[in-house]
Amino acid sequence: MKQVTAKKIIHIDMDCFYAAVEMRDFPEYQNIPLAVGGDGPRSVLSTCNYQARKFGVRSAMPAIKAKQLCPELTIVHGRMAVYKEVSVHIREIFSRYTDIIEPLSLDEAYLDVTDSALCQGSATLIAEQIRADIFNELNLTASAGIAPNKFIAKIASDENKPNGQCVVSPEKVTAFVEQLSLKKIPGIGPKTFQKLQSFGFSTCADIRSSSIAKLTTIVGKFATSLYQKAHGIDNRELEVSRQRRSLAIETTLAADIYSETECLAIIEKLLPKLIVRLEKVKDRKIVKQGVKLKFNDFNQTTVEQQSLAAQQDTFNALLAKAYERANGRGIRLVGLTLGFAEPNVADEIKTKQLTLL
Repeated sequence: MKQVTAKKIIHIDMDCFYAAVEMRDFPEYQNIPLAVGGDGPRSVLSTCNYQARKFGVRSAMPAIKAKQLCPELTIVHGRMAVYKEVSVHIREIFSRYTDIIEPLSLDEAYLDVTDSALCQGSATLIAEQIRADIFNELNLTASAGIAPNKFIAKIASDENKPNGQCVVSPEKVTAFVEQLSLKKIPGIGPKTFQKLQSFGFSTCADIRSSSIAKLTTIVGKFATSLYQKAHGIDNRELEVSRQRRSLAIETTLAADIYSETECLAIIEKLLPKLIVRLEKVKDRKIVKQGVKLKFNDFNQTTVEQQSLAAQQDTFNALLAKAYERANGRGIRLVGLTLGFAEPNVADEIKTKQLTLL
């Protein structure tokens, strides 16, 4: 079976995302077993940190069972608005390196950097830089898998977690997939794996020595996909998301600031960077500007107004309104936003067609 021309696909996956955000924002959580979820009798965990995982605690586990495994586990309620805000920033970082992005959730995405000239055209270096940007700007860690296709990239991103990456170059695909347990293949749950084991299939190497016809008698229509994955083949293209509706840039400060003058100085540094990023989406029509401030109690405010361009005077005026809401609180983050006009349906269809072509 022949492999199509190799692409450069990166799968970025944040490390215990929700729990990591909580540990970042609340230092008292950093060195204890922590999970995010409900604490009621029927609640389940959204995620947990690596200290909790040492006890066998896992995502989607009932809270009661998690507490049995780890009596000292602290369970906190999620702050979805905060996670979404962080996710937007992560997505903005991705967009610096490629426009071909397929988000899978708030904390993971595929990136196609096949034609990128950044970092000497090296997908490995691009992944390292993205992870560095995420750490430097958000104080969070991410792991990455770099491979010729989505299937291998996703599995590779889990190989060196947390805060690591794994590169599977085209010439190493066969060796990588042969040793894979079938449990790692998406679509194979515990029951299917048990069934495959009963027929003598435990690894991709076992599948490679079989045939689609035999596999069909065991897993039905999934046989072809399974056989292809066992050979490292996945020809799926990235499903690029719809056109962006906004553009933002922000910075989290190393130390809180307490004056409007200091905030203005930050805006003067951010605006040129925003203009550079705006060049990548210059076909979009600006309809509003905004300034965002996050205070040292982690509350935040955004002030916006209609606008047709990224104007510094407008950002300065919006800052004055936002700063009034500080009420003596320190400011830990300053951000600028631009809102774009909604494209009509015909424009979106045309954009999707051009993307496919």
